[in-house]
This record gives sequence, structure tokens and C-alpha cells, in this order.
Amino acid sequence: MSQPIVLLVEDDFDLAATVVQYLEMEAIQCDHAANGEAGLALALRNRFDVILLDINMPRLNGLQVCEALREKGVEVPVLMLTARDTLEDKVAGFRAGTDDYLVKPFALEELVVRINALARRRSGQVKRLRRGDLELDLSAKTAHRQGRMLQLTPIGWLILEALTRASPNVVSRQQLEHAVWQDDPPDSNALKVHLHKLRQQVDKPFAEALIHTVPNHGFVLRPAAGVGQ
Repeated sequence: MSQPIVLLVEDDFDLAATVVQYLEMEAIQCDHAANGEAGLALALRNRFDVILLDINMPRLNGLQVCEALREKGVEVPVLMLTARDTLEDKVAGFRAGTDDYLVKPFALEELVVRINALARRRSGQVKRLRRGDLELDLSAKTAHRQGRMLQLTPIGWLILEALTRASPNVVSRQQLEHAVWQDDPPDSNALKVHLHKLRQQVDKPFAEALIHTVPNHGFVLRPAAGVGQ
């Protein structure tokens, strides 16, 4: 795995300079924004592996930035850097969509360890998922394609969510069955039947298919060529 690319949103310039310099010594590229508004703009415009957010910042605080990112479907893991260490503060952060906390003052070595751990995955805190012209609202459990609501069964929703979260990676039949039925899958034809019904909703009414079978490997959801994620 290549070294992660990090966005630091921190209004303390001395601390920011120290963090950026240390991360660069660890071969971790780090961009910096000095306020929440600038940080949000950078996060929406560029691809990062981890976002480091201070809570107390001008214009937009860290919680507001995190909430905005999750509402827009950004799945980049967020690590909050904060002096607030009460349970209430942490609960507020997790509700806003953060993935981890690091209380100031912190050891830079620990920061690097946490960045590397978070960079290996997508955030589970995102509220919306977007792949091409498909959008899933994870709170309302609704799906739209090209603005049209898809009429999904409960099992169809679980399959589509699993494929969308993994996209553009392939999901094996066993992984899909586990996502839907956990450790008690029904007969071998059940997944095939539900996938057929799902494709009737997700693909049939539209010019380009999103759900594809990968022979001997499983299934994948990939946006049409030329449609960005």
C-alpha cells in the first residue's frame, strides 16, 4: 500500500506546521487548511485517505465540517484532534460522523499509527453513498438513480448497499450472502433470484448497467464509463 495522503484542518499554525513536518518525515503527504470552510472545500475537491479535523475552528467547526462531508457522501475516514475528552464530546463527534479521536496533546508517533490504520478502510459513518448516477441514503434506506427512486425490497437494499460500499471492488457470492443472511443463507438459488429482481430496478430502466457479474469471482457495481464516482 502506498503512503496515505492526509488533509489537516487546524487553525493553530504552530501545531499544524509541526504535524505537517513530522508526517512528511514519515513520507506521508499532508495538505493543510487553516479553517473549516477552506478545509471543507479542499476535502470536496480532492481525494484524501484520511482527514484530520480540529473541533474549535473559525467559520465552520470540526463537527460541522464532518457533518457536511457525511451528508455529501464523502467516505474518507475522519480523525478528530481535540482538547475535548469528555464522553459527551466524543458522542457528539461520532454522531457528526467522525471515525476516531485523538486528544491534545498527543504523541506524533501515535498519530501516524492511527492515520495508517484509518487509511486502510472507508468510513462507516457516511450517510450517503454515490457511485456515478446512483445515490443511496443510508439513513432513510432509499436509493435513487438519475433522480428516480428505486423500489427495492429489503433484501435488494442489503445487496445494493453491500455492492455500493465495496465499489469498484468485486464482492464474492459468499460475501453477499453473509451481508444479507449472516451465517444462515437459504438455498443456493436465493441470491440469484434477488439479484435478478435488483437488476430490474437498478439497471433495466436505464441505458447503462451498473451491476455486473465477474465470472468465477462474484459481482461488482461500477458506474458507466465516463461517469465519475
